[in-house]
Amino acid sequence: MAYTETKTTSYGKRVGNSFKGIAGGFICFILGTILLFWNEGRFVKRQATIGEAERKCVSVDDVSKIDKDLNGELIHATAKADTTNTLVDVEFGVSVVAIKLNRSVEYYQWEEFKSTKKKDNVGGSETTTTTYTYKKDWAGKPIDSSEFKEAGHQNTVLTRIEDKSVLAEDVTFGAYRLPSFLVKKISGDKPAEVNPTEAQIQEWNKKLDTAAAPPPAAAAAPAPAAAAQPEQLELALDAPAAPAPSTPPTTSTPPTVHISGNVVYFGKNPESPEIGDVRVTLTKALPAEVSIIAEVKNTTFTEFVSRKTNGRVSSLAMGDKSMTEMFADLRFANSVWTWILRIIGVLLVIGGLNGIFGFITTLAKVVPFVSSIVGAGIGFICGVLGFAWSLTIIAIAWLFYRPIIGVPLLVIAIAGIWWLKKVAKDKKAAAPAAEPPPAA
Repeated sequence: MAYTETKTTSYGKRVGNSFKGIAGGFICFILGTILLFWNEGRFVKRQATIGEAERKCVSVDDVSKIDKDLNGELIHATAKADTTNTLVDVEFGVSVVAIKLNRSVEYYQWEEFKSTKKKDNVGGSETTTTTYTYKKDWAGKPIDSSEFKEAGHQNTVLTRIEDKSVLAEDVTFGAYRLPSFLVKKISGDKPAEVNPTEAQIQEWNKKLDTAAAPPPAAAAAPAPAAAAQPEQLELALDAPAAPAPSTPPTTSTPPTVHISGNVVYFGKNPESPEIGDVRVTLTKALPAEVSIIAEVKNTTFTEFVSRKTNGRVSSLAMGDKSMTEMFADLRFANSVWTWILRIIGVLLVIGGLNGIFGFITTLAKVVPFVSSIVGAGIGFICGVLGFAWSLTIIAIAWLFYRPIIGVPLLVIAIAGIWWLKKVAKDKKAAAPAAEPPPAA
């Protein structure tokens, strides 16, 4: 199933839009430049913070007893994260001794996907063909189908249920207590068995049956034109049954509740889901061995704060990990983030330059073949200039933060700009030579 939409943009409008894009190009260029400079400073500051933390960190073999001498010290230790807290999800009859209890909700919905193809026409106009396709799938939240381009893909939901995450308040680490910012990092979710009472199941079915049944008045009278898009049913599991909607759902058979292990399914058949069905999955994180890097604060822990950079360091890893491995992971994570932000910054700079000079390509759109050549040339020049500019900004940032590394980078950037100028000069010099001599 697909819906196609075709639109033609005149040459004049395209030229006007390209000139408007110059402002956006400048904004992207400036934002990319700022991001590149800031990111290098962030990287250096973070590396310095991690290095300072590693020099001060002490590996502690035994945390089974409170050691007053460790108060205020940054330590690495491995022990079992344990708890006696019982976590409860009343609505679904879950009661478990665990560190975490998570409720994840999914809705079976129509999803709309869009693909666009553009074609340049002789004379400078442009034809844009947009194809909308539709697919049924599980989504993390209800999808509003009122904006869908093609009718017949109307979304409803049988009930709305909130995602939920509960943390144990008292999680021990040997003789110490783990703070919530470390508890949140504990992973390893396992199924949490759902065990509602028979009365709860009957109540769920009753509420869903009530929501699914059409009102007498609606059965006798035709639906008004404004109700072509069905309402999404809202049903709180712990509230009285909601009144029936003005437009009945497409399902004629009342929905039922299915329970399998840690999954509660609201709908007629879990093996054959229908639009509006809801799936709730409950998981738990059990006590497990973990390794931490944190500063001791009396009987608990806090983040290490660098006096030099004011940066913060703390970490939790599942299992037995050495101090060296954990600090290596922190450095690796910093490098990954730095490269991600570098790439984003470079793309913003190049995209900004393309936005600034894109009007040249648009002016040549009168002849599509010519515009393709011009566009390729503009794109290449913007790419080289954008990369050289980005490298220059990174080098300047390193000159500011780390001069020893910044100087070679600046040399490379200047060499790139010089090469670009040389190529342009050589092409200009070769142009007259390529012209045929005048006739005798």
